[in-house]
Amino acid sequence: MIKKEYLSESLEDYLETILELQTAKTVARSKDIADKMDIKRGSVTGMLKKLAGFRLVNYEPYGYVTLTPEGKKIALEIKRRHIFLKDFFLRILEVDEETADLTACRMEHAMNKQTFKKFRDFIKKIDSCPHCELGRD
Repeated sequence: MIKKEYLSESLEDYLETILELQTAKTVARSKDIADKMDIKRGSVTGMLKKLAGFRLVNYEPYGYVTLTPEGKKIALEIKRRHIFLKDFFLRILEVDEETADLTACRMEHAMNKQTFKKFRDFIKKIDSCPHCELGRD
């Protein structure tokens, strides 16, 4: 088994994409992954083999792709980070949605678990503070 810290940003993006497809359609196919990520199908095959080698996905050539329990756990963690970070950029920094989404996508991979927890706790404090207006006029 591989630790999340050793996964590249690209591999994490694959896990997140497979989670989205699996949630919507029960399983993912290489073609669906390629279409959603806007990449060539040949690129998907190599990454799926790598993820299968790490035991994060169940994959057979020309078959369906599903997340293993460990792969799903990592994908859900990445998704939670993305949602939380995007909300912060939209609600607190008031950036446009596209910028919030793109920035959250980059940051979700860069923060380790401990830093993200501290960031999340800080935002919760801001949200619960009756005196904080967050600089709004």
